[in-house]
Amino acid sequence: MPSTKDTTNQTGRIMELWNGSWIAALAVGALVWGLLLWCIVAYRRRRDETGYPAQIRYNIPLEILYTVVPLMMVSVLFYFTARDQSEINSITAKPDITINVVGKQWAWDFNYLGPDAKDPADDVYEVGLQGQLDGTPGAEAGLPTLYLPVNQRVEFVLTARDVIHSFWVPAFLYKMDVIPGIENRFQVVPQREGLYKGKCAELCGEYHSEMLFNVRVVSAEEYQQHLADLKAKGQTGTLDANLGRSDTPEGGRGAIPGGGRNGGANDLGSNS
Repeated sequence: MPSTKDTTNQTGRIMELWNGSWIAALAVGALVWGLLLWCIVAYRRRRDETGYPAQIRYNIPLEILYTVVPLMMVSVLFYFTARDQSEINSITAKPDITINVVGKQWAWDFNYLGPDAKDPADDVYEVGLQGQLDGTPGAEAGLPTLYLPVNQRVEFVLTARDVIHSFWVPAFLYKMDVIPGIENRFQVVPQREGLYKGKCAELCGEYHSEMLFNVRVVSAEEYQQHLADLKAKGQTGTLDANLGRSDTPEGGRGAIPGGGRNGGANDLGSNS
């Protein structure tokens, strides 16, 4: 269950909606349980009663009541859900950084794009390998790790190579589908440094349970150092979403003929 409101700029809003919904549901449940118990006690059959009680076919005021009240309850819940969902899904703000997450069976690649996601000069990438959950301690160390700078707005661009996946960081209380041929986007501002767990939340094949990754929220200086380390390893450019799951060549922007960035010319940048 969620317990920390300031993990990201949205976790507090999500928790308030969640808790408010539970409080409303429990209040309605208590009312219904109370009415049921009252009816059981007040209208129970007495020892000296015979035959059937008076039969009533309808009660117009009561029927109007139990039609209008649920509509009002659903309308209120819909209002708060739509309000918060619109805010959470908004990508109108200018991001500080853009990261393209590429889902593949059964791991993740991370393309750290330039500040405006147009100029490829500063792009670097991280190649993800499938987790090996064989019971050996320390398996998490081999998982792909996504680095995020604390207190900076990150825009995620989600693409897939093969089947539908779902990018989920449970601590962020948010997930989004990763669909072949479609770019899904969302923004978030991580607010607490630390190591978080991530996973695929869409059944995507035989090793879905091993499609895991880490998220490390660090200072801006440590984030820039990580990008510099990737560049020093020669991991410059981007890994394309058109790559097969078993073919991830080293180096080269796009890593396929034509140098397309994640499926060809799109909002991420033009081919070169």
